[in-house]
Amino acid sequence: INAEYGGNTRLLGSVLTAEKLQNMFSRITTRSYKRVFKTSNIAKLNVKRQAGRRFTQSFAGKLPKARTLVLIPLGLTASIIGYYFANNYSTVSAEQLKSALDPKDFKKFKLSSVKPLNHNTSIFRFELNNNEILGLPVASCILTRANIDGKPVIRPYTPVDYDEAGHFDLLVKVYPNGVMSKHIGSLKPGDYLEVNGPISKIEYKPNMKKNIGMIAGGSGITPMLQVIRKVLSNPDDHTNISLIFANVTEEDILLRNELEELAKKHKNFKVYYTLDKPPKNWDQGVGFVSKDMVTKRLPTPGSDSLIFVCGPDPMVNFLAGPKNKDYTQGPLLGLLKDLGYSENDVFKF
Repeated sequence: INAEYGGNTRLLGSVLTAEKLQNMFSRITTRSYKRVFKTSNIAKLNVKRQAGRRFTQSFAGKLPKARTLVLIPLGLTASIIGYYFANNYSTVSAEQLKSALDPKDFKKFKLSSVKPLNHNTSIFRFELNNNEILGLPVASCILTRANIDGKPVIRPYTPVDYDEAGHFDLLVKVYPNGVMSKHIGSLKPGDYLEVNGPISKIEYKPNMKKNIGMIAGGSGITPMLQVIRKVLSNPDDHTNISLIFANVTEEDILLRNELEELAKKHKNFKVYYTLDKPPKNWDQGVGFVSKDMVTKRLPTPGSDSLIFVCGPDPMVNFLAGPKNKDYTQGPLLGLLKDLGYSENDVFKF
């Protein structure tokens, strides 16, 4: 408070409105948790909670004793803010959190809820203990396992979150011939799914590249969303992200509201859609991802740029060539090679 108002606490009664108090509180806690924690959202929230308590407890001592009429409304406002943060954020510190995954074996996780996104895609939320996170480095995936028709089936999936305490979310699109996707799609709250991991894909580090371009098709948005959320949640990460998101129809655009809200809030994130079957008056891309779309929407080849590709196999093959049978990257082929990108410029999920 003294830093904000030059030590002149006599001005508080006339200039310190509730809105200014909240803004000041936000700056105080932001500086606090930036100094101490840089990566863990849970840790940040815990610092906010502690800062809220300290702020509330010490607030009265910062005012002149004679200003009792000022003390009551301001102290009440501070208490309300402290109470809000204390009751709305996790009390578990970063040091107390542990990974729920066992890299050596499959573990069962209980399905708690299913949130439909469209006719064939839903978000499946699985329970963790309150002191657990999935513990996924960005970007990485997990393996799911189920006994289907008497045979064990294992398939990789990429959770759309990576460090949420108490749960993790899988975005699953049910394909007509998808053995595992149909199995997960049939699960009801209370059922269990076996999971193993994490399986590292590419280790993302803040500002590792100046520009990241993304081409996603359908549920291939999941690893992209991991990276997008990671970048945009870090105010010290200035990476520019450009996403081309390909789908069949407008209804198939998954998590569109979140993507567009992020684009509105962050100048370093842009999203562009292309549809095989666009509606009337559609003003974005039409058809497959083309050379023109990539040239206009994604960063040019170079050491400061990286292109991520994820989607159905035919799409990935057309854009960048198939991965090897052992799931390593394989040679760069296709449209991106024709545009001058090198194998160092492209990563296939």
